[in-house]
Amino acid sequence: MADIPVVPDNGGRLSRQEISDAVGDLGWRYVLGALQTSVRVPSLRRAVEVAACVTEAAGGDADGSLWMDVRADRLVMTLQSLDAAMVTPGEVELARAVSGAVRELGLRLDPEVAGAGPRSVQLVEIAIDAIDIPRVRPFWKAVMGYADEAGASGPEDPLVDPLRHGPAIWFQQMDAPRPQRNRIHFDISVPHDEAPHRIRAALEAGGVLLSDEHAPSFWVLADAEGNEACVTTWQGRD
Repeated sequence: MADIPVVPDNGGRLSRQEISDAVGDLGWRYVLGALQTSVRVPSLRRAVEVAACVTEAAGGDADGSLWMDVRADRLVMTLQSLDAAMVTPGEVELARAVSGAVRELGLRLDPEVAGAGPRSVQLVEIAIDAIDIPRVRPFWKAVMGYADEAGASGPEDPLVDPLRHGPAIWFQQMDAPRPQRNRIHFDISVPHDEAPHRIRAALEAGGVLLSDEHAPSFWVLADAEGNEACVTTWQGRD
């Protein structure tokens, strides 16, 4: 394993590059303001056992930073400061602690990029184009049962699932109505080293690349009827 970089503490804020460099060799990936990884297991019982060991290794910080999706074939883990809605040096240290605990169990962390699993770890957002964001945001907050993201409760800020099951929703400002274009699209945030694989698969499945102007931050793709989706990464945003 390569030497793990020492993470500078810049008042609690790290650059995306610093975060990615700090956790990449540990088997985590930085995705949409969070750290994610998975552990393959043979049964639901084993997944629960691994989750218990991970929780013990994370200690008292687990409640404020760690959540897990326990399945019969894998345990998917996400790290993010719930109070700050971002990755802080604390989450990077937790990633190291969790990685060590998983290794001691004879297992390994795997973000499953480039076809290594059914799909890589990822987070999905729904983007809604709107002319009057403050007017439509309350509707989506109510109908989805969503909440304000930590530290972002303004009339144009994103919305999140308080249980962290569903995709986040954000609003994109429109200057004029576009009745002939879809006004909702998906943002699929993937590990930076998964993006080429995902884009290639989408194109081979009949998709079209509409724009790579902002790559590697995001690529705009569309299906055969013009419905759009963006594949996004953390890169190019610092």
